[in-house]
Amino acid sequence: MTESKLQNVDYPELAAQIKAWSQELGFDGVRITRATLPAEAGERLQAWLDAGYHGEMDYMARHGLMRVRPAELVPGALTVVSLRMNYWPGEARAAEAVLADPEAAYLSRYALGRDYHKVLRNRLQQLSERVRTAASALGGRVFTDSAPIAEVALATQGGLGWRGKHTLLLTREQGSLFFLGEIVTDLPLPEDIEEPAHCGSCTRCIDVCPTQAIVAPYQLDARRCISYLTIELAGAIPAELRPLIGNRVYGCDDCQLVCPWNRFAVASGEADFAVRHGLDDVSLSTLFAWSEDDFKTRMAGSPIYRIGYERWLRNLAVGLGNAPSTPAVLAALAARREDASALVREHVAWALARHGE
Repeated sequence: MTESKLQNVDYPELAAQIKAWSQELGFDGVRITRATLPAEAGERLQAWLDAGYHGEMDYMARHGLMRVRPAELVPGALTVVSLRMNYWPGEARAAEAVLADPEAAYLSRYALGRDYHKVLRNRLQQLSERVRTAASALGGRVFTDSAPIAEVALATQGGLGWRGKHTLLLTREQGSLFFLGEIVTDLPLPEDIEEPAHCGSCTRCIDVCPTQAIVAPYQLDARRCISYLTIELAGAIPAELRPLIGNRVYGCDDCQLVCPWNRFAVASGEADFAVRHGLDDVSLSTLFAWSEDDFKTRMAGSPIYRIGYERWLRNLAVGLGNAPSTPAVLAALAARREDASALVREHVAWALARHGE
């Protein structure tokens, strides 16, 4: 962008336009912040990595402090537009009811519909194009959990919410049940003001965690987190953690379900986040009977697809091992006793042993 064009842009007006456009595109909140974070952010990240809390997520260590330095991702970056979009599927069977049904499969509520990466990226690109047109040029990129960027830290700095003790972004208006996305740009947009935290002395998220993965306020040991164990971990789930996982076969929402701020959560109006294939109310045995073709067909376009069929069966075997010893549960496990995957066979054997088989 030339100097003359820079001078002709009304940046406060453009910032207001960005917020109006984001609402038109289905976003539920937007704030703007500078594309730099304080040194403490890098120090906290390095301490977390040094403690090994990232587990087998090697990319976290590989990218290192780039995560807190947006300008290394987008040279010349000046500001970050942080946005959020609600995902809670209001029509789904109540999460608490599924968790209380030991033969049901619990999948994190964000994963019941279509893959959010595609939905958010499309909307972010549309917003970026509007900004590009309005400002005559734009040097920047859009992100949605797609690059090493400290999205919660940036969203917090911009006042989109505050970091809860479970490490997720929280808002007073709508809790924490939303996705985040960013536009990192070289435009000198006016910055929004950071909001103070409102967790107070509450420790419900820490206390409820089935595996005690929140080792201290604002500190998560991913190696114990059920979301990590059922999604990111490629190999065997540690045997000592399996009984604690219960019927959670893809992700975990416990820390959010007990958060007082989520009483203000708003159901998503986005059709792509609506429940698909009855995944909000289905038995572990039914899902364990799926063939690989069933998995690929029904999970196409879902965030669950990326873990693959083998991990899917591994997770379900753990859930079945924690389920009651009903004929349906025992028959489902016995049918895969000689599964082609050594990983699945090992988890099935563990599950059958839990049932005295």
